Amino acid sequence: MWIDRVQLAAPPGCEPAARDFYGGLLGLTEIAKPEQLRARGGVWFALDAGQQLHVGVAEPFAAARKAHPALAVEPEQLDALAARLAHAGIQPQWDEAIPGQRRCYVADPWGNRLELLAARSG
Repeated sequence: MWIDRVQLAAPPGCEPAARDFYGGLLGLTEIAKPEQLRARGGVWFALDAGQQLHVGVAEPFAAARKAHPALAVEPEQLDALAARLAHAGIQPQWDEAIPGQRRCYVADPWGNRLELLAARSG
């Protein structure tokens, strides 16, 4: 069993900010939504290994401030990603609660919590 995709909720009209944050700052590649789902709004992004991250419109909207996806990046990329986010005004909150794992938390434009962590080798 594995995760095929994860969806985060966002308010109506979220698409430009989703593209800026997930595409521009995090560097994810946008993928086309199926034609029959486009009217619902939102934006989909590709992750490695065929996984996807979907930003879907929810009305009413409530940010997920505790539940969150953890996105793994190559260890040498974590500091650069955190610096890019900080430069954009999104301050990473570093967490050392798990020994041997480098990770931080950030909020997307609507307050959804994301964990960014250095991928484990092997």
